[in-house]
Amino acid sequence: MISKLVASNLRHHLTKSSRILRLSTAAAAAEASLPEHDGSGTTMKGVRISGRPLYLDVQATSPVDPRVLDAMLPFYLSRYGNPHSRTHFYGWESDEAVERARAQVASLIGASPKEIVFTSGATESNNISVKGVMHFYRDKKRHVVTTQTEHKCVLDSCRHLQQEGFDVTYLPVESDGLVDLEKLRAAIRPDTGLVSVMAVNNEIGVVQPLEEIGRICKEFNVPFHTDAAQALGKIPIDVEKWNVSLMSLSGHKVYGPKGVGALYLRRRPRIRVEPQMNGGGQERGIRSGTVPTPLVVGMGAACEVAMKEMEYDEKRISSLHQRLLNGIREKLDGVVVNGSMERRYAGNLNLSFAYVEGESLLMGLKEVAVSSGSACTSASLEPSYVLRALGVEEDMAHTSIRFGIGRFTTEAEIDRAVELTVQQVQKLREMSPLYEMVKEGINIKDIQWAQH
Repeated sequence: MISKLVASNLRHHLTKSSRILRLSTAAAAAEASLPEHDGSGTTMKGVRISGRPLYLDVQATSPVDPRVLDAMLPFYLSRYGNPHSRTHFYGWESDEAVERARAQVASLIGASPKEIVFTSGATESNNISVKGVMHFYRDKKRHVVTTQTEHKCVLDSCRHLQQEGFDVTYLPVESDGLVDLEKLRAAIRPDTGLVSVMAVNNEIGVVQPLEEIGRICKEFNVPFHTDAAQALGKIPIDVEKWNVSLMSLSGHKVYGPKGVGALYLRRRPRIRVEPQMNGGGQERGIRSGTVPTPLVVGMGAACEVAMKEMEYDEKRISSLHQRLLNGIREKLDGVVVNGSMERRYAGNLNLSFAYVEGESLLMGLKEVAVSSGSACTSASLEPSYVLRALGVEEDMAHTSIRFGIGRFTTEAEIDRAVELTVQQVQKLREMSPLYEMVKEGINIKDIQWAQH
């Protein structure tokens, strides 16, 4: 009896010690990756700033709404069943939660829950849409129509199809970023299998005329796909009005979690796709793999919140947009808004500052988290392909900054962003010989530069 008691105590002590050791190791690893703090500021990746920057990059990702996190947590802690487990309560409650989330997503876009397929994000949804449709109808359809300003994953999927022998037409856009409907109509051929046009552009925020595009596609009986990652929860979406056959959606652009998205797949008239991933046949065989219940629940909750608050968010964000733009323009000249002012989502403000080098401006704005374009391509020093497609000159394309305004952005943050941006642009222009020449009335474009 005593030996059993000693053994039990020893096991308890060893288990407790190993747990402390594991936690200590994990905590040490986490601590090592955190920024260094001292009384005067924070250092991260060699950059020193006075505190956490203002966040104005919601097109890259949005913070998770606390109400969304509340909905998700039970499915991490106690309701952790696999939604595909059909034999017990844990599986049933997870399956019920997934179906509720499916209905919440469907409701926001005016679709049936049966038309929603959960994926890992809009990139996967775009890949399934572009490659999946063309592969399924490859015997009769060999041509895709898209635009030059699509998201990188749509353009790369189209290039992949070209390598397989398909034809792709990349439509140019006008100087305001909008597609010319007559050029779109003229580009459609008898063997066109898909038209893919982004709803709200991630870099410049322009809203394409989707109802008109949908009408043209219906007239020619061509499936219409739209990447609506930046539109979901921000502008009203109606799949019937837009006449879309496929629509890509993302969770983390609508104050939901990262790692989850959805694909709207029309049932009547039915659109078919070839699955891009094989496995257990989940999600009607279109997207195999265990559905991540907490993430899906989060996306559903985010869509429900967006449905209730979209109108309020739109008014508030529009007001902050005007405050930011007016504040900068009152104190600086040579500021250009990229993209249409009439047809744009107010939360995306893409500005170019003449006579300023873009990377220098970004580095100077350490206290404001903004980007020079899409997060997917901002690692490149090349000017944005989206701005080049608009006909923006290379020097102005290099100076673009995208300000993203969201649900949790405050007036104080906007005012501080204006102050810091104006300060930094003025500082850089003081060092610019080109700006000095412009102030003296010299037209830089008339100068004949000579090499020595």
